[in-house]
Amino acid sequence: MSQDINTEVHNAYEVIKEGGIILYPTDTVWGIGCDATNPEAVTKIYKLKQRAETQSMIVLMNGEKMMYNVFKNIPEVAWQIMDLSEKPTTLILDDARNVAHNVISADKSLGVRLVKEPFCFKLMERMKKPLVSTSANISGQPTPISFKDINPEIIKGVDYVVKLNQDKIAGKPSTIIKLTNDSQVKVIRR
Repeated sequence: MSQDINTEVHNAYEVIKEGGIILYPTDTVWGIGCDATNPEAVTKIYKLKQRAETQSMIVLMNGEKMMYNVFKNIPEVAWQIMDLSEKPTTLILDDARNVAHNVISADKSLGVRLVKEPFCFKLMERMKKPLVSTSANISGQPTPISFKDINPEIIKGVDYVVKLNQDKIAGKPSTIIKLTNDSQVKVIRR
């Protein structure tokens, strides 16, 4: 693991633990993130994106333990989808808890994605908490496919910009699948 990743994890963690928001590369596109348990930090992201708090954001997690801390019941099919998915997949699951109220949808569901991408994984390992992830754009504008496409207003509006993968073209946004506790499955985005 390069010193660069460890330095960036440390720097991002220091900002997040103080309630700050970061701009960072994910396993899909560049994201704006914060501690998913901090409602004030979540509000900062909604304001920066000029997005209504009724439009939920997703949360990244780095393993089963974190998943079970946020969801008491996880349908078996959720694990199967995550194991079999060939591309990053966000699952919307029912009855989220132990995260900021303003990151949970009105119907008590929450979009979640398990990530193995080294920076995100190590940051959450350090935080011991889930990480908010929403595309690095003003609400309604296109999702940037590389760092150079990010609106300067977003870059100025965050507390820290992670200095990794800034020359890399981002992947596509994740597939989104809603799974309810009563076993209904609905594909929201392919």
